[in-house]
Amino acid sequence: MTNNNKKMKKVELLAPAGSPEKLEIAIHYGADAVYLGGNDFSLRNFSKNFSIEEMAKGIEFAHSMDARVYVALNVYTRNNEHDKLRNYLHELKDVGPDALIVSDPAVIMAAQEIVPEIELHLSTQANTTNYGTILFWEKLGVTRVNAARELSLAEIREMCEATSIEVETFIHGAMCMSYSGRCLLSAFLANRDANQGACAHPCRWQYSVVEEMRPDEYIPLMEDSRGTYLFNSKDLCMIEHLPELIQAGIVSLKIEGRMKGINYLATAVKAYREAIDSYYDDAENYVVKNEWLDGLQNVKNRGFCTGFYFGAPSETEPNYKTDMMILEHLFLGRVVDTKADCLVTINVRNKIFKGESIEVLTPIGLPQSEIVLDIVNEKGESVDFAQPNSRVDLVLGTHYSNNDIIRRKLDSANKVSK
Repeated sequence: MTNNNKKMKKVELLAPAGSPEKLEIAIHYGADAVYLGGNDFSLRNFSKNFSIEEMAKGIEFAHSMDARVYVALNVYTRNNEHDKLRNYLHELKDVGPDALIVSDPAVIMAAQEIVPEIELHLSTQANTTNYGTILFWEKLGVTRVNAARELSLAEIREMCEATSIEVETFIHGAMCMSYSGRCLLSAFLANRDANQGACAHPCRWQYSVVEEMRPDEYIPLMEDSRGTYLFNSKDLCMIEHLPELIQAGIVSLKIEGRMKGINYLATAVKAYREAIDSYYDDAENYVVKNEWLDGLQNVKNRGFCTGFYFGAPSETEPNYKTDMMILEHLFLGRVVDTKADCLVTINVRNKIFKGESIEVLTPIGLPQSEIVLDIVNEKGESVDFAQPNSRVDLVLGTHYSNNDIIRRKLDSANKVSK
């Protein structure tokens, strides 16, 4: 496949699915593909992840919606995991994901033996930084490479032009301060190996400097009211640069965040879905809409940057002003059933009041303003409010669909810091 063919094919929007619920949300809001992990070997042991049974159901659902599923197997394995890995691959053979995300050569060899029919996508953990390395992996059967995050867009474009293999890159979400995500901080400080999926995220902890002869004196370094963030990188956001990414020949644009909440996931997928479609509808007149930027700003983030794409050192500096960012929406719940026109069942995440004004985030168009006309509990009783972790019916003024997001727009007095 030439680079021109890569540019002609519509780019894939790839979203995280840290749980079965998040898989449905990602696809509902427009993801072409999702990536997920099982209970082992996926580098995100502290997300909910999928049992084999849940994975089978998720793949069946995704395929019914014409979406693809990639299963992460991107840990670096140990000797004592050899048999467990092989058994897991046999289980994956039965559920049939569209690809496996891998980094360890031992995993690649085992997958080629046990599940040769499943495509292999090379993880960013393998830190592929040049097209010669891509050609090496292609000879070993890899069909797609997630480029190292340290690369500039010019380097990625050159990789795309020099090879026929698919190139995937991250476009949004948290950035790791370590080389291609291969970090030892967690292992040293918390005895949790990041390369085995147990990262404690010590780069997000608060640090101060202590001088040897002054053991009780903590010296601040460019701190805010919550501490000093020596390793706390800004989040990546490339929505303003989609044309450059697509024109470079990248085939898949990946959102980070298997451990993020469904409000974050819905907002991010919706924004990038609309942006990608807008570009393909009229590339010459593509403009970034304020509602995309506003939506992304209003879910939890550490400030945005363009990472290493354009080679600007200031873009990868830590963010020292996290507490200055204000969230303008409070996530209330998601629609899990539609019983009749204007009657929806939701799983409640934050308290909801009868008569209050809410917003409904749908896959298409701007958020819809609604008044909660009534709340009916599981006993069929009309109540004045719904508590978190309950399941209730809401009477609204418009029909909505399963997996639509319910949220409250906060006034200036109630806005919350991230």
